[in-house]
Amino acid sequence: MGLVSVLLISFCVLSISLVGTDNIVVGIPTTLDGPFKPVTVPLDKTFRGHAVDLPDTDPRVQRVVQGFEPEQISVSLSTTHDSVWISWITGDFQIGDSIKPLNPKTVASVVRYGRLRFPLIHKATGYSLVYNQLYPFVGLQNYTSGIIHHVRLTGLKPNTLYHYQCGDPSIPAMSSTYYFKTMPASGPNSYPSRIAIVGDLGLTYNTTSTVDHMIGNNPDLILVVGDVCYANLYLTNGTGADCYSCSFSRTPIHETYQPRWDYWGRYMQPVTSKIPIMVVEGNHEIEKQVENQTFVAYSSRFAFPSKESGSSSAFYYSFNAGGIHFIMLGGYIAYNKSAHQYKWLEKDLAKVDRKVTPWLVATWHPPWYSTYKAHYREAECMRTAMEDLLYQYGVDIIFNGHVHAYERSNRVYNYTLDPCGPVHITVGDGGNREKMAIAHADEPGNCPDPSTTPDEYMGGFCAFNFTSGPAAGKFCWDRQPDYSAYRESSFGHGIFEVKNETHALWTWHRNQDMYNSPGDQIYIVRQPERCPTEPQKVSHKC
Repeated sequence: MGLVSVLLISFCVLSISLVGTDNIVVGIPTTLDGPFKPVTVPLDKTFRGHAVDLPDTDPRVQRVVQGFEPEQISVSLSTTHDSVWISWITGDFQIGDSIKPLNPKTVASVVRYGRLRFPLIHKATGYSLVYNQLYPFVGLQNYTSGIIHHVRLTGLKPNTLYHYQCGDPSIPAMSSTYYFKTMPASGPNSYPSRIAIVGDLGLTYNTTSTVDHMIGNNPDLILVVGDVCYANLYLTNGTGADCYSCSFSRTPIHETYQPRWDYWGRYMQPVTSKIPIMVVEGNHEIEKQVENQTFVAYSSRFAFPSKESGSSSAFYYSFNAGGIHFIMLGGYIAYNKSAHQYKWLEKDLAKVDRKVTPWLVATWHPPWYSTYKAHYREAECMRTAMEDLLYQYGVDIIFNGHVHAYERSNRVYNYTLDPCGPVHITVGDGGNREKMAIAHADEPGNCPDPSTTPDEYMGGFCAFNFTSGPAAGKFCWDRQPDYSAYRESSFGHGIFEVKNETHALWTWHRNQDMYNSPGDQIYIVRQPERCPTEPQKVSHKC
């Protein structure tokens, strides 16, 4: 036997030893190895701590279509693999003192689609709308959108490539031909290859780096965990700032510059026209306007499977992606036990069959377990209202944004290490123009006054001093808390890969690294034989 043959056999044996069943790579830590000793990665001061927005002169955000041709095209999922939503905009927005909204009835909402690029043998129609952002103050500019179209396609086969065109064929004003791939059918051995998780994106040069890295990982689905384009960091005249309250403290209302939404949709179209994107609201989507209306742009621009999942709101809904059941919750709408959202969540969790969708993942914007000074314990009222319910049903992982940094927890429940608690992951590091979170609440002089922590939009006060453990009698720990496994202030995104019923690989990628180099990586392992997957009485640990 020659040397080459010996080396080849040795390489094959090594490869088999490194990759086990279901492509589980040996050597990558798992949650079974935890709880882990807390790690804080020192700040890389050579990496820019905040970002600069793309200007309206950038070709990637400019309108390139004519007349009523479709733009800002995106795909989003319905509740199951056999249905998706196609959304787009026709006609241009208007902004100024005197605006005249377009009539949605003048342009049809049509999608032609099929498994072959030509001919596109199927046809679906939907609905359209126009929204306004109005300010009842002299000198502020009002905005009216182009015509926003949403069309639901049904009867689709799982894990299948479909081609489509959208628009109004009678004008004619149809788009080019795009494509998307449906999710796998739900089942314990059926999962998307990769799901990208990103939050607090914005539209900066760092955003473009995040998106480039994300697309380089070839995701099948993208989850945006709130704070999309940061239009509310601008005045209606287009003047922006990294900190609105610092620069524009005397404005009679918190203004926005709505064209930033259009810029974001145009920039993202090469991605969202072929990879489904699911969005949940963040605080930067509040965008208060006339008659105290809020979240109008968010609710209008995206399609949500709310009705399909039994929800009456765009703020919370659920859907399946293969053997994963995703629950998208609203941190900026009532969440107490008497609220519609809580009652919907109870019903949705009760319907989950863990034999069909073994993985249960929840997502919302403000984190419950962040140790950064920014937004520290801000969502404590939401945690005290909902944590028991999510724990009782055995939620495996929770994804959040809001804090502009990365952090992964050990398994935790009620601030106590718990092998059956979910892993909380904060990925609010997408690249927006606000400053990156750097200070930690457990560092000397950084613990905030409890009275300053409640969310200013939701109100309420639920954050009190800890009553037990190393931080008993204090509002903050004096070291990195045990429940915090890893934290780092860098821009990036995450990739979630479910391998089987019990193992999922989580990889966080930093923008400053090479495309295939992980910043943090771990297998999250479910233990259904040990941990509850249906309601059980839980005892509070304080």
